[in-house]
Amino acid sequence: MTVSFRCTTRTGMPKPQLFDLARSIDAHEESMAHSREKAVAGVTSGLISLGEEVTWQAWHFGLPLRMTSRITQMETPNYFIDEQVKGPFRKFRHVHEFSEDTEATTMIDQIEFEAPYGLLGRLVEKLILARYMQKLIESRNLHLIADFTH
Repeated sequence: MTVSFRCTTRTGMPKPQLFDLARSIDAHEESMAHSREKAVAGVTSGLISLGEEVTWQAWHFGLPLRMTSRITQMETPNYFIDEQVKGPFRKFRHVHEFSEDTEATTMIDQIEFEAPYGLLGRLVEKLILARYMQKLIESRNLHLIADFTH
């Protein structure tokens, strides 16, 4: 079963700047330092773009994990989509959307994923993974806008 959630982040940061921060390999590594997440293959620094891949290595739940994602769609600076091409999930899709009004820029993250391992995986994804992943994305987003808001 697919689990999905949505995170909304608002900031005074200009839309193009937030768009670039959201696809910055370096900013991602900084925001995920607690899980020792590092880009180990593909695009390993700078900005990732349409058709490019990155392989992440990190520690979650005390386990070393690797996941390769590809940017499958992009319209600068309005949205981009990354999808797992290899890794721990049966399916993982992350839509990043950006809009702005006269007061702020809004970034919406829409995440969809399916855990592996049948019934046990479905229980784990509902009881543990959904909440863990949402907190991970929310924490990452707060890190991305932190320097701009202080």
